[in-house]
Amino acid sequence: MSGRTKSYFLSDAHLGAAYIADPRAHEAALVDFLRSIEPTAKAVYLLGDILDYWFEYRTVVPRGYVRFFGQLARMADEGIEIVWFTGNHDIWLFDYLRDELGITIADPSGGGLLKDIDGTLFFMGHGDDFGQQPRGYRTLRGIFRCRFLQKLYSGIHPRWSIPFAHGWSSHSRKSGPPVPVLTPRARCAVELASRRLAAENPALRYIVLGHHHVAIDEPVSSICRLVILGEWISSRTYAVFDGSSLQLLRYNP
Repeated sequence: MSGRTKSYFLSDAHLGAAYIADPRAHEAALVDFLRSIEPTAKAVYLLGDILDYWFEYRTVVPRGYVRFFGQLARMADEGIEIVWFTGNHDIWLFDYLRDELGITIADPSGGGLLKDIDGTLFFMGHGDDFGQQPRGYRTLRGIFRCRFLQKLYSGIHPRWSIPFAHGWSSHSRKSGPPVPVLTPRARCAVELASRRLAAENPALRYIVLGHHHVAIDEPVSSICRLVILGEWISSRTYAVFDGSSLQLLRYNP
């Protein structure tokens, strides 16, 4: 246990996405990574869209991801803190994985939450609602988060709801996975929100986000940095904090 001093951050694995050519190999690579950090990890922060789709029914568990879930459970049993932030694809994480795996599900409002790690102040979240988003996206997100509509959706038999959801998730990606891009407008919104957040929290050192599928590490102020994690589909980028500094790295087994 004494060797477990590092905190790890990753996002956007999109396990189960239709555009992933070899889903088993994709999941296995993520599990191998988690196994590789197990001896040194005291905490793992999953910043959303780890699954391309997930919906928890009261008595039904969607098929798949057994090896991944098993590795998370193993790490949690070893005393490693696992915090899974909801994204815009795995937005419907409720209590099953929390209770079954022994992990924390974080679904913060306002784009993320502040957390002190080893005396260093972090802000972390998925990133899809960090900064000003288009009205249509905000409306759609509000619909997906509506508890009443979630209850109605849960009444649809999984035989129909799960294929429909997978089709919805990938309908705009017929030619392949999302292209890593942060449009000038989106980048400006993220940078403005980052500067505002840093000004409101003078001790803030790191803003860590996912969602955008591009890896970025840039200064926000004299002491604060913005780190966007990239994705775990092809680039396999992640960040690690050793108690003094945060590094953005690529997993190359």
